Amino acid sequence: MSSVILNDITKFYGNIQIIYNFSNVFNDHEFITLLGPSGCGKTTLLRMVAGFEKPSSGEIKIGEKIVNSKNKFIPPEDRGIGMVFQSYAVWPHMNVFENVAYPLRIKKFSKNEINDRVKNILEAVHLLEYINRMPNELSGGQQQRVALARALVSEPGVLLLDEPLSNLDAKLREFMRFEIKEMQKKFGITVIYVTHDQNEAMAMSDRIIVLNAGKVQQVGTPLNIYNKPVNKFVADFVGRVNFLNATAEAENGIIKFADGQFIKYSGDKNKFKSGKIILAVRPENIEINNNSGMLRGKLINSYYLGDINDCRINIGNENNNDNNNNNILRVFLPGNTYGKINADSEIYLNFDDYIIFDGDNE
Repeated sequence: MSSVILNDITKFYGNIQIIYNFSNVFNDHEFITLLGPSGCGKTTLLRMVAGFEKPSSGEIKIGEKIVNSKNKFIPPEDRGIGMVFQSYAVWPHMNVFENVAYPLRIKKFSKNEINDRVKNILEAVHLLEYINRMPNELSGGQQQRVALARALVSEPGVLLLDEPLSNLDAKLREFMRFEIKEMQKKFGITVIYVTHDQNEAMAMSDRIIVLNAGKVQQVGTPLNIYNKPVNKFVADFVGRVNFLNATAEAENGIIKFADGQFIKYSGDKNKFKSGKIILAVRPENIEINNNSGMLRGKLINSYYLGDINDCRINIGNENNNDNNNNNILRVFLPGNTYGKINADSEIYLNFDDYIIFDGDNE
């Protein structure tokens, strides 16, 4: 298997810069996800690793081989990679066997070796019984597994996946996440995965690289990215979050909100400075109590989602109602609490955890 090293990669289309000085090492056997909104540059990065795009500057190394530099370019077919596309790219005129065998035929493997490799990989992706079927006789998930088998049959050092699950329905996407992760573990392959879906990134990745407008925002494990986002963009893009404008009063050890309510600061006092701040708290980190708590509020609406009671709570004063979104908190409660709290009921809230950003943090 292979590591992938990107050193100071930039990409321009004309005068427009798409990627800004990207550097990172994707380790051997690692599952790494490039995560970000549409247009952030994640697919462009993947295509440069694949060799479908050339960097404007910088160097790319796969294993011990430099595949892109100022004076060197190795084409995709010689990079030792496999790739799965968003659109599957399964050939409609070939059956499952021929689709998967195609890269081996191009490399002039013997008939016996092609037969053995194709059957082994189809068994691994649970498609051996469909070996003679045409693509139009397969479901979307089965077609995606054909594409995955074709990418793996040549035993590449690196597997590249470009939003491979985006065309599948929600339940099948969830199933395929774990299928792909199990394949990665089974084959011990390095995977670079591109998605805008934070659930996919969280469930599958060893590390996540969050991108926005061609720039790296944060690199870390799913746990680190979710619980310790470095800025508002990461906090908002990965998971759900409430942002509250507030003022830190270090001398009193409190965080004060616009309507005069406040909470006591419970973190490291040496890092707590006075000034305008943004307090970020995730909906699942808020508890509701009928009798006492950090803040007082009123239930505006609640939405039943089965396992979750998705609530909106106004923590503003009587003069600040629904118009001021900074006063409206989203809170996740267990689904069995739905209907047990009346609208406009006065309730109290406690924060199990929260994050503080500077007032001008983006």
